[in-house]
Amino acid sequence: MPELPEVEVVRRGLQRWVSGRSIDAVEVRHPRAIRRHTAGAADFAARLKGLRIDAARRRGKYLWLPVTGGGPAAQTGAEGIGPLVTPDVTHGLAILAHLGMSGQLLVQPEAAPDEKHLRIRIRFADDLGTELRFVDQRTFGGLSLHDTVPGDADQLPDVIGHIARDPLDPAFDDAAFHDALRRRRTTIKRALLDQSLISGVGNIYADEALWRSRLHYDRPTATFTRPRTAELLGHVRDVMNAALDVGGTSFDSLYVNVNGESGYFERSLDAYGREDEPCRRCGTPIRRRPWMNRSSYFCPRCQRPPRPSRAG
Repeated sequence: MPELPEVEVVRRGLQRWVSGRSIDAVEVRHPRAIRRHTAGAADFAARLKGLRIDAARRRGKYLWLPVTGGGPAAQTGAEGIGPLVTPDVTHGLAILAHLGMSGQLLVQPEAAPDEKHLRIRIRFADDLGTELRFVDQRTFGGLSLHDTVPGDADQLPDVIGHIARDPLDPAFDDAAFHDALRRRRTTIKRALLDQSLISGVGNIYADEALWRSRLHYDRPTATFTRPRTAELLGHVRDVMNAALDVGGTSFDSLYVNVNGESGYFERSLDAYGREDEPCRRCGTPIRRRPWMNRSSYFCPRCQRPPRPSRAG
């Protein structure tokens, strides 16, 4: 599934090509794509007609488009995109995108042929000649319309109100994260994947940050000092920013940005997916171990497992 860098790449594309535009019509072509919108396809389409999309938002792996107002479309700017309206946090509606395993949000010319797995089409009330398409081969993802958390400046959909801030968020509190990490009494990779503790980190970037930190995935969080936590957070941020610089990680054609382009960070991975290849630091073959229905990749020399605790 896409992690923070991949979702951020999509958010940036939506911000450039979709934010500030008013919705003219919505076509739902597959009911599973709006199954999280319990009122159904007709309600989803009717409620969005005439609304304007505000600044594209993201928290961790979650992506949403706040919608406000209605009325006449904004005048066209230099790039053909209308100016963003001031967020109206009292309006309280947002389109939440669940990308799932294969969901794609693509900005396509209106005349472009329909994709084989096109699920939702959003047309705009302007003459730019492009539309937003949700394409999903495996139909695990979808779009849904939700109320936002009252008064929240980010217009956070209420269904993800429990999601923690991510490490690239300027408001992320490093000290509070360390305190929560110590209280959680778990192991470090479990903690990194706990979206109520820190959002946006998935299996790939957890393995990469742990390799950079020389930490084994089963190290108990109770053993972390503040400097060790700070070092780990630094590596989490570094690996995510490095992935952002090259468009994220694409192992197949299912992850693309809004223009259909793949990311290239998989070429720079140090641990994930490199079983039996030499560690780039010490030359020891990278190992893979089953872990919570996933896999963990690590260097057995650089990332030594924690010593078993001794009873009594």
